[in-house]
Amino acid sequence: MLFEKNEIRDIVISVLVLAFVFSGLNIYLLPIMIIVIIVVFLLHEFGHKFSAQYFGCYAVYKMWPMGLLLGVFSGLLGGIIFAAPGAVYIYPYNKNKFAFNVANLTRREYGIISLAGPGVNIITGYVFTLLSYLFNYNVLFIIARIAFFLAIFNLIPIPPLDGYKVLAWDKKYWILSLIAAIIGYIIFGLLV
Repeated sequence: MLFEKNEIRDIVISVLVLAFVFSGLNIYLLPIMIIVIIVVFLLHEFGHKFSAQYFGCYAVYKMWPMGLLLGVFSGLLGGIIFAAPGAVYIYPYNKNKFAFNVANLTRREYGIISLAGPGVNIITGYVFTLLSYLFNYNVLFIIARIAFFLAIFNLIPIPPLDGYKVLAWDKKYWILSLIAAIIGYIIFGLLV
């Protein structure tokens, strides 16, 4: 099964809360921010989820209510918004009809799963930078900027962020992905 019932609930709640917070608590900007959050946040989490499933793991997104509340309170205070809506939890087994299959993840596979989220953000950032340059719609600019920012933030090598796990796997991939995210962010800044 790709998604569980509770997982879908957690995804919807996380998207709506994040969109409300990042809209500046402005109900009129909410529809645009829902689109932005779906593209940037969900693609990041789905990168982790689907790559984990590819390697035979059970993977499920779970919201973190305290992290969502932190986002709401930091949004109310103004300034920098800090939100930790949840994460994809990865278990080294997969449910079958009759039993469980155990997935013995290698360090490389775990590194790839960790890099999948920021990697998707980097690709999304470049695609939407190009689209924003070609079509000049504000929502495309917002998606590109946030995608690059989310990639850079998640590549910070401190636990529990993705960068810590990627660096523990392979320093070259961590450096290359961080450089790609930073260059994308800079290119985006030059185009705006």
